[in-house]
Amino acid sequence: MSKARSKAARQLPPWAAPLVVIVGYSLMNLGALLLRHLGMRSFLVGSELLLALPSLLALALARVPVREALGLRGLDRKATAVCIALGVAFWAASLGLFELQYTVWKPPPGYLEGFERLHELLKPSGPLDAIVSLAAIAFAPAICEEIVFRGTALPALVPRLGAWGAALGSAALFGLIHVDAAGAGASFYRVPFAFVVGLGLAGLRIRTGSLWSTIAAHATLNGITFFAAPLAQPTNGVLPDPEPLLALALLAAGSIAAGWLFRYLEDPLTPLERPA
Repeated sequence: MSKARSKAARQLPPWAAPLVVIVGYSLMNLGALLLRHLGMRSFLVGSELLLALPSLLALALARVPVREALGLRGLDRKATAVCIALGVAFWAASLGLFELQYTVWKPPPGYLEGFERLHELLKPSGPLDAIVSLAAIAFAPAICEEIVFRGTALPALVPRLGAWGAALGSAALFGLIHVDAAGAGASFYRVPFAFVVGLGLAGLRIRTGSLWSTIAAHATLNGITFFAAPLAQPTNGVLPDPEPLLALALLAAGSIAAGWLFRYLEDPLTPLERPA
């Protein structure tokens, strides 16, 4: 048995990918009812831990070595810097996509106010407080969501769908957990944005073979969003005018930068594109 075949065999079966996502998402939403009274930061961290719990339990029950399965191989300084830069590029491209979407599809009532309220609750009162807020809004989601989608679901789907089919599948699952409650129904407003970000992160996981690469990029994207949010003008319920030219410029700049940065990442020693 080849080394690549041996590595590919040490993953969860393909059917487990949607299962761990569905169970984790359900736990996250059920747990939210119990965590809300703990404060917004504890609520965010606790919800993310519940999302990741089924994936870690599934790996343990299947006796799959977690470090190997998740691709926790180290990154050198150059690769780490490139992944952080990719997080910046993903942020610019995704912001452009979000603004472009806004020109043709307005958010549901209360969406922008909810976004502003979240960042107001996380607004730090000092440097230490900023670190705690950053951990809740950037590091906890980056670690837990990457464990689920690029660490567990993506490799599980590769034998059935191939590397890029698995990237699309894991990005679709990532998009679906960004369905928001909207009154008595559901809002899919964040799904396209999350799908495209998930696709970029999946490409990074395939390119590097390391989950640390996607954690670094994901945390950078979320961190920039958190610190940039106070720069936006409050809407007070009034929808601002769309800026399609700025949106196209951000989308193009971020996409071109990401493509250029990918060239500086070496192929992994045991790439995901060589399934059993």
